[in-house]
Amino acid sequence: LISHSYQQVDPMDEASAYMELIRENIEYECMISDRKWSDVEMYDELYQIICDVVCVPRKTIRIAGEEYPYSLVKSKFLKLNSSHLQYVIGCMEKNTTKVANIKAYLITALYNAPNTISHYYNSEVRHDMYGVD
Repeated sequence: LISHSYQQVDPMDEASAYMELIRENIEYECMISDRKWSDVEMYDELYQIICDVVCVPRKTIRIAGEEYPYSLVKSKFLKLNSSHLQYVIGCMEKNTTKVANIKAYLITALYNAPNTISHYYNSEVRHDMYGVD
């Protein structure tokens, strides 16, 4: 007889595996080890937020006031890289408006980063080269 045993995945092991994957994706060790870089704390905060979103399962996650399926948000967050985090930090540094819920704002910024990063940098280049907004 063949016995089919289904092992329960330990949530802590799964969380640790996701956290390690995220660290690799965002080049955490390399980025954090740059002592001259002034945004180390912000980078670490973004890492923690990504881990919170990915490692705490729920039905939906609120992004910009809308409920999104957890699986979709988790998938996008697992694809974030160091460029996306640096982009979000740069956008935050340029933001002059008061942010009431900073965590929700950062989750939204991280979620949107892959879709907006190219347009942002193209706009910056056009502005720098031609002085056009």
